[in-house]
Amino acid sequence: MASLVKRWIMGTHHGAIQPHQVDVYLDEFVFRFNRRTSRSRGLLFYRLMQQAVATSTITYGDIKSKRARKTA
Repeated sequence: MASLVKRWIMGTHHGAIQPHQVDVYLDEFVFRFNRRTSRSRGLLFYRLMQQAVATSTITYGDIKSKRARKTA
């Protein structure tokens, strides 16, 4: 699995990732990896939109305050 992630980072992002955003890159990798053999792409998009609408709004200030709490 580690070699797949490394190859994806080197191929897609050309190795230019920021250390403080590794969790976001890994989330994207997991999302793509779990859906790599799906036959119904349209249904996947529909489910993604359902989840996006069902979650609460997160502002930039929320993200910054969470990061500040983690580092403190």
